[in-house]
Amino acid sequence: EMTNMELVKTIADAWKELPASQKQAYEEARRTDWEMYEKELAAYKAQLSPAQAAALKEERSRQLAKRRSFKAKRELTVLGKPKRPRNGFNIFVSENFQESEGVSPAAKLKQLFDVWRNMSSSQKQPYLQLAEDDKVRYENEIRSWEAKMVELGREDLIRSGKRSQKKAAAEKAERAKDSSHEKKAKLK
Repeated sequence: EMTNMELVKTIADAWKELPASQKQAYEEARRTDWEMYEKELAAYKAQLSPAQAAALKEERSRQLAKRRSFKAKRELTVLGKPKRPRNGFNIFVSENFQESEGVSPAAKLKQLFDVWRNMSSSQKQPYLQLAEDDKVRYENEIRSWEAKMVELGREDLIRSGKRSQKKAAAEKAERAKDSSHEKKAKLK
């Protein structure tokens, strides 16, 4: 009748109260399982062809890059980075999506796209003007947000065109220096 969270909390509390002599049996089982896993993994990697090993490594790096990208986007959202400005078509769709005809959202978008394409420039003008206003809003908000990030010491989040070239060059030199120190440490 417990939820998963309650069950995990109960088990964690029981583990904390368990004497070291009783924990030893579980730790031995974990160690044995880990050694068996490492042997199976080594056997699996040994039977891979070089091309398969390279493909596996490439897939792993792609997954890590995707995870890093997701974390970076989430961090920007948490830090309150303003949303990008909408264009005229986006504004048109947001205002007319509910009333548009179509069974699925994709069908509604296709129908709205056809309507947008057939509109005259004078009919599009109000939406394009709203898009220009949204662009001004975005520029003001992003400037304010970037100033806030500078105050917080997070210059790494600022658009690269806005950072001073001198500062970017100094950071690059520092990374190169750190990298050379790491190489020397490895050689030693």
